Amino acid sequence: MLARKESSKVPGSAQYIMSAVNDTNFNSAVFLLTGIPGQEDVYLLISIPFCLMYVISIVGNSLILFIIKTDPSLHEPMYIFLSMLAITDLGILISTMPTILGIYLFNSREISLDACFAQLFFIHLFQCIESSILLLMAFDRFIAIRNPLRYASILTLQRIAKVGLVFVLIRFALTVPLPFLLKRFRYCRANVLSHSYCLFQEVMKMACSDITINSIYGLVVTFLTMGLDSLLIFLSYVMILKTVLSITSHMECLRALNTCISHLCAVLLFYTPEISLSVIHRFGKGSPPLLQILLGYVYLLIPPLMNPIVYSVKSKHLRARIIRVFVK
Repeated sequence: MLARKESSKVPGSAQYIMSAVNDTNFNSAVFLLTGIPGQEDVYLLISIPFCLMYVISIVGNSLILFIIKTDPSLHEPMYIFLSMLAITDLGILISTMPTILGIYLFNSREISLDACFAQLFFIHLFQCIESSILLLMAFDRFIAIRNPLRYASILTLQRIAKVGLVFVLIRFALTVPLPFLLKRFRYCRANVLSHSYCLFQEVMKMACSDITINSIYGLVVTFLTMGLDSLLIFLSYVMILKTVLSITSHMECLRALNTCISHLCAVLLFYTPEISLSVIHRFGKGSPPLLQILLGYVYLLIPPLMNPIVYSVKSKHLRARIIRVFVK
């Protein structure tokens, strides 16, 4: 009977998770990640699409970087920004997929506090950097359409490098306090997270202390990064649309808008699940847990998967180079 009782609390089992949820008087040394509740028997099958997404995303973004680096004709602002986007997508994948695949392949749900804090730092850092890159890409499209004759003189490679470095440093400065704000807490409540990875707004809810400062700082960071970026992207497209509508030639108008389609797709892929997940985390207490889990996967895994595909389809030069690589 004793052996049976102990075996019912094997890490990762349903009994183990329920025991962790009900225990409110311990100082948690680990968090328990969540896969898809109720589907534990088919986790191995569920891991197949995740593995495929991981491989396709890694290969796609690495191929984009390789082609842009090796082809001098692609050393232009638009492709430089695309390579920066590919780097951040690879960073997001490397930060999240090991724990996701660990759950579905090895039923490994436990993650230490330090590993969790490190993971959420890199997730939020790369997300903030990707948001800033999308803003820079919107500015790139604005300059190309509004002032095409001065495009090359305004967006020089040196200027792009300096602006990119400034954005990265600002995002780093805003993100680096996140793990330290969480590390000062004692965690003695339920330690089961609702995703297969760690997020700041979710981990802070597990703390025993007052989280008001953390909550306010999280909102400030969200507003100063993704909130402000999305607003500036919207304003840039208002200006782009205003410029395009002033073009008398219908063909030139369509051609100008066509150059923005791939960027618009990337913006929608990034911000739609991001905003939806933030709203659910802060205001949707009665929302189905499965919705949060699925939206969490879309939030982090779909943009790295789709961005190389979208830009390869829309860019003739990039598509031609990719075909040439596979033909060789």
